[in-house]
Amino acid sequence: MKERSRETLGLLLGFVGVAIFAGTLPATRIAVETMNPVFVAAGRAVLAAAAALPLLLVLRRRLPAREDLGRLALGSLLLVGGFPAFSGWAMQHVPVAHGTVFLGLSPLLTAAFGSLLSGDRPSRLFWTAAVSGASVVIAFAMYSSGKSGFSIGDPLLVAASASASLGYAVSAGVSKRMPGWEVISWQVVLALPLSLPFAVWTMPADPAAVETRHWLALGYAGLFSMYLGFFFWNAGLALGGVARVSQVQLLQSFITLLAVMPINGERPDAVTWLAAAAVVGAVVVGRMAAIRRG
Repeated sequence: MKERSRETLGLLLGFVGVAIFAGTLPATRIAVETMNPVFVAAGRAVLAAAAALPLLLVLRRRLPAREDLGRLALGSLLLVGGFPAFSGWAMQHVPVAHGTVFLGLSPLLTAAFGSLLSGDRPSRLFWTAAVSGASVVIAFAMYSSGKSGFSIGDPLLVAASASASLGYAVSAGVSKRMPGWEVISWQVVLALPLSLPFAVWTMPADPAAVETRHWLALGYAGLFSMYLGFFFWNAGLALGGVARVSQVQLLQSFITLLAVMPINGERPDAVTWLAAAAVVGAVVVGRMAAIRRG
């Protein structure tokens, strides 16, 4: 496959993954309304593992090579443990719109970690586009949330963003040697010895008393955000390169905000569309900028 075609396919796969991930914060916010955030983080990991383990067995996938186990374990710690736990705690203290402030930094952090880990060397134009896009995301999220100060949820969101970004970059390296779906499958299975006991320990005392919509939110976070979304995201990063494909994630904040607006009875205003157009422009510039692959 030609290099340009690989990058284009990588961007398309990355966008599908981002569209799935966009529902993560809204689903998490609903789940933690009545459930312990530790249970939400562990429970979604258990659900993902329940889908991954049979798939690995049916397809008779071999155990990962020894050189990949370390990266898989690190990715598991960051993506299966770190991000869900930090974001779950944060959603108890800040609204979804405010959460997009710090998660808007993820593309820039992912590109930075990817440059260190995979040897990608983005040009100055790429970094200018990345910083500009991230700045638009942050400014718009602050405008939408109506908050200008910090809360206890803010450092948790910083930790969540850093965990996700480093996890993406680490997983992308392994995705060059095995399919993206297999990478996340092994990661959630590796986490099972910890996620299952924590889920049992922190589960609601009366599961029947928890409303259906909260269980559905947990189901989305586990099966889609934690598992199926990575099928597309890992494959996209491996095909198109971490630095370039990570910029598609700049669109995630706006997809998230558009998803929660109908629930809150809101409608996108002119600022929303102008900001979205500016982010798309940054992604396009980043797409055209030179990146020397490692």
